[in-house]
Amino acid sequence: MATAAACVLLASPFTGAPLRHPCQVISARRGPRRAGLAAAGGGSPRTVLVTGAGGRTGQIVYKKLKERAGQFVGRGLVRTGESKGKIGGGDDVFIGDIRDPESIAPAIEGIDALIILTSVVPKMKPGFDPSKGGRPEFYFEEGSYPEQVDWIGQKNQIDAGVEAAEQYLVDSGLPYTIIRAGGLQDKDGGLRELIVGKDDEILKTETRTIARSNVAEVFIQALLFEEAKFKAFDLASKPEGEGTPTTDFRALFAQVNSRF
Repeated sequence: MATAAACVLLASPFTGAPLRHPCQVISARRGPRRAGLAAAGGGSPRTVLVTGAGGRTGQIVYKKLKERAGQFVGRGLVRTGESKGKIGGGDDVFIGDIRDPESIAPAIEGIDALIILTSVVPKMKPGFDPSKGGRPEFYFEEGSYPEQVDWIGQKNQIDAGVEAAEQYLVDSGLPYTIIRAGGLQDKDGGLRELIVGKDDEILKTETRTIARSNVAEVFIQALLFEEAKFKAFDLASKPEGEGTPTTDFRALFAQVNSRF
């Protein structure tokens, strides 16, 4: 198990009670290099908040946390009541807008770890006819541009987990793990051998996809092992039937030697 690494208090602009010590942060964002960052720490069971818990990957991570009640107390943060209902609608699911720091403060109060799975979702412009060839055009809804969600929204969340954070996450001084997953697939997890690389090496091969459930599992395992600290890696999986499904995550993290 990872040992305690840092003491983190609730940061400005929030005014609630401090976070428990130590607090861990995992962040994920869309794009060519989807990233997850985890600061290693201790404590069991730890209270873990998943933001973006109503999304496809977020739902999987939230479910996995709830299934491991002996290790984690899972919380979820969603944007609407409809999304809250999708994941059970319990008292541990909070409604808030990551663009509004005050609205997410109640969800973050008292947590030990934060998993950030919020991201912008582009929408296809109406009128596209695939039979006519060409490429569809996409747009972002007002108030949901990448700058507002992926930058300001994640910054607000990280501010809540790192006191006086100036450089955020890696530069905060907290131990971290950066996970850059390949193309996400809606397939069952636990059936494939996971592979790691660095500097987008995996993107140059035919093996550059991974099931969302596998990514969710790696996020959680990164909270548990000392071998995941201060490391960064690309993550994908072999096709089902090739190799042996990964179960030894300590060994997986031990393969990595790159720090960023």
